[in-house]
Amino acid sequence: MKDLKSVCKIAVIQAAPVLFDKAACIDKALKLIDTAAGQGAQLIVLPELFVPGYPYGMTFGFTVGARSEKGRADWVRYYENSILVPGPETAQLAQAAAKLGVYISIGVSERDRLTASLYNTNLIFNPDGALESIHRKLKPTGAERVVWADANRDYFPIADTPWGPMASLICWESYMPLARVALYQKGVTLYLSPNTNDNPEWQNTICHIALEGRCYFINCNMYFTKDIYPKDLNCPQEIAALNQVVCRGGSCVVDPYGHYVTQPLWDQEGIVYAELDMAKVSASRMEFDPCGHYARPDVLHLEVRD
Repeated sequence: MKDLKSVCKIAVIQAAPVLFDKAACIDKALKLIDTAAGQGAQLIVLPELFVPGYPYGMTFGFTVGARSEKGRADWVRYYENSILVPGPETAQLAQAAAKLGVYISIGVSERDRLTASLYNTNLIFNPDGALESIHRKLKPTGAERVVWADANRDYFPIADTPWGPMASLICWESYMPLARVALYQKGVTLYLSPNTNDNPEWQNTICHIALEGRCYFINCNMYFTKDIYPKDLNCPQEIAALNQVVCRGGSCVVDPYGHYVTQPLWDQEGIVYAELDMAKVSASRMEFDPCGHYARPDVLHLEVRD
């Protein structure tokens, strides 16, 4: 492992998107990024699908073998507020990264430039303003599959940072054991997890992955209520059925020993700040290096079609 910069100052942003409004989402993201950078953050992480939000609880009129025209109208509205990568919105984020000299990670609904397919995508910008990493979610979870397509490229990109290789797996991608190993094989030290998962058992998952991968696990979730849904959607009964608090959050950072650096943040918007001691990564691998001395490549081998 190459020498790592000793400390990473990180900000994990737990915030509600402005659902179905890409311009307002970008505006809110830029303000939050500016706030975090003002507190000295060098790496700023925002949640899954922050642009234009995670439409939790909506069916878009899909049932087995049928669709509804009202649901189709809501889907088109979401499609039109998804973004091109690269595009005008990514240019704004790139400009902010360069101006502030920070890394920015943010989840977006990406609209394919050639087709009408959408992808659940995570973007990483470096301090030069370059879009260094584009990662499309390999397998949308459950009914997400009727909105977003399986990734067809950009499987396991790595951002080369002063703190070592940084990469993301989105939400339940982290339950794909071989996907995790694909990142471990690349030496990941900062494992970003933009997600919409406030289940209690998820906290057990993230501590396990940090310990298994001997890396920092950055858990970045949203907090939002059903008040963020536009009032003129064509599915008022679906929105009415939601709990007032739709997603409780739980954003936090876990160290390479599986211990909380910051406790989970629940039931509010906020920014979680931490200073990560990068020496812990190499120290934690003294007795267990998952793709190094604690591996058996003569017995077990993962082939990644990257």
